[in-house]
Amino acid sequence: MRPVRIVLQPLLDLFKRSPALTMPEMKAALGTRADMTVFRKLGTLDYLTSYSHRGGYYTLGSIPRFDPHGLWRARGACFSRHGTLLATVEVLVRESCAGYHAAELESLLHVSVKDVLRQLTEVERVHREEFGGLYLYTAADRVRRQEQRAARQALGESVDAEQHRRRAAIVLFYSLLDEKQRRLYAGLESLKYGHGGDRHLAQILGLDQETVARGRRELLEGQIDRDRVRAPGGGRPRVEKKRPTS
Repeated sequence: MRPVRIVLQPLLDLFKRSPALTMPEMKAALGTRADMTVFRKLGTLDYLTSYSHRGGYYTLGSIPRFDPHGLWRARGACFSRHGTLLATVEVLVRESCAGYHAAELESLLHVSVKDVLRQLTEVERVHREEFGGLYLYTAADRVRRQEQRAARQALGESVDAEQHRRRAAIVLFYSLLDEKQRRLYAGLESLKYGHGGDRHLAQILGLDQETVARGRRELLEGQIDRDRVRAPGGGRPRVEKKRPTS
């Protein structure tokens, strides 16, 4: 009996329609149930596997348009010019200007990196140290690590200066508003900070936290009296004039 000959063209045609494919999709295109048959065909091509989805997506080497970090996404799957997640994290940390915190890497890579960072730290392929209350991951090379730490220090100082200027601008603008406008403005700024925003704005502006929360609720609910500065009954109580008794 002659062996069944499986042609490659259906797989190439499928890649033209979709930039990233799963194993079941490729098996259906090739008319086979065997993973090994697909891998034999892929072996004749330049292909990449995703570092997300447990390597469950595949693409051809000519398809990705990698960003400056060497990363590319298709169909929700993440691919790297450097191959595996382990190799990718190591390269990113080594080549970064100011090292990375774990959260920064996860935002960039769209996957959890805690286990990978632990592995790389244990075998001394990246360096870990505490910086600003968080772990900072830098290059294993001592000279490169010192450069990254200095850059991170300068970055932190510039962020602090920018935050100071922003706070000063908020306080200055706030001082120009009437009572209602101040409450609404504090509520608006609170929305930008998300959870904990009421407390944060109350500290900056010297307000009661409930006042900020009230302004935020009024904006979200659209319940704003455009004519009144204070709510009915607000402000100091009236002083009644006393008539002299005869």
